[in-house]
Amino acid sequence: MIIASLNPLWRNSVDARLLEILVCPICKGPLSYDRSAQELICNADKLAYPIRDGIPVMLVDEARQTVEGTPVDLNPGSVA
Repeated sequence: MIIASLNPLWRNSVDARLLEILVCPICKGPLSYDRSAQELICNADKLAYPIRDGIPVMLVDEARQTVEGTPVDLNPGSVA
């Protein structure tokens, strides 16, 4: 297993094989990769899951909601 922090290629890309097996934890639908934002996007649920240090964070609490391309915080009361 290659650790993301040791592999600079993982910091800016997602392996196509990984993208094929990862699904949205809510609807189990496919995800698309937004390279510039370093996020995996579920178009069905309008959620964006962050990729941190090359590792997809597939937790609903960590996702941000997108509405017509505009990000909306899922937890507006939380402090970053």
